[in-house]
Amino acid sequence: MTENPKHLLERASESSQRPSKIAKTAIEELSDDEVEQQQLQQPPAKGPMSPNSRIQRYLVAIEYIGTRFSGSQKQPNIRTVVGVLEEAFHKFIGQPVSIFCSSRTDAGVHALSNVCHVDVERISKRKPGEVLPPHEPVVVRRAVNHFLQKNEGDIMVVDVQCVPADFHARYKALERTYFYRLHSGPEPLSTFERDRAWHVPEEMDILAMQEASKVLVGHHDFSSFRAAGCQAKSPMRTLDELNISEVVPNPYFPTITERRQNNLTLGDLHASSNKSETGLSPSSISIGERARGLNGAADLGFGIRRRHRCFVVTARARSFLYHQVRLLVGVLKAVGTGDLTVSDVERILNAKTVTAASPMAPSCGLYLGHVKYDLP
Repeated sequence: MTENPKHLLERASESSQRPSKIAKTAIEELSDDEVEQQQLQQPPAKGPMSPNSRIQRYLVAIEYIGTRFSGSQKQPNIRTVVGVLEEAFHKFIGQPVSIFCSSRTDAGVHALSNVCHVDVERISKRKPGEVLPPHEPVVVRRAVNHFLQKNEGDIMVVDVQCVPADFHARYKALERTYFYRLHSGPEPLSTFERDRAWHVPEEMDILAMQEASKVLVGHHDFSSFRAAGCQAKSPMRTLDELNISEVVPNPYFPTITERRQNNLTLGDLHASSNKSETGLSPSSISIGERARGLNGAADLGFGIRRRHRCFVVTARARSFLYHQVRLLVGVLKAVGTGDLTVSDVERILNAKTVTAASPMAPSCGLYLGHVKYDLP
């Protein structure tokens, strides 16, 4: 695979000396050259599995509710994603395993699809010491989910694939995509959305947020969006995508009447985020008016919750600095509420200090959405 030129530039800007240890608190990822240095410090990798080998490496995609865990990395005496997953694998195969995640997430950060790898040697439970052929991926997924769901039910395996013994979930990742959800409106956040999104009581101007995001896309020194404690040697990163869109608010399900009257789709609502039926920008329409439009009537009726406007920020890059995404969202939110301008965002980026940025967005609205690989 040919290396992207902007990532080559990113590689050239890094220092030749790398930390020998990855900070356990970091949510975001190492850059390419830091990854290579870490690989040199790993024990020699085994080659692809031979017919005589019974140790199988599996790539495992998982989803989880971040507010139920004290982060993803295993830590003593507290509930973590890796700790719970290793326990479920132990119950399945009857022996301890070590799980390595592609992306480390802080407490409160959710995952639609985080990816990890695990090595499993299938030993017969009836005849201890007898090594059996590896399980099929579908068997691994069903069995591990069986034990996960007997626990709290807040984590699930969504996919499993066999990979070669030298395939590393963290180091082989080509890019990560994060999503951040914001709900705008004066009404309190729904019970179903609590700890799943950032509630912003003020109206937000999505067009201004989209203009501000253009300033941040590309190869920059992101020192202003790098939290204290970041272990990366260089603040230089390439942000491939930073986009804000408006989506249908969930989990409010449309009524039959609403579906017939509005026939509202994601595409329709995204288009209306740029221009309404009246020709006005969404920022010039009050939340009350927009809620009436979404629900098809001025009087929603007793017991019917008025909807918030729901925005999703998408951030995509090969690697991120510590808390970079949440700091980016904090600045974009300030633009949306009118506390900052696009020029202010340029000033913050050029200041190269995190003290210039807006307060960081809370963890509850952040989701690790996808980790991309060139799978064998």
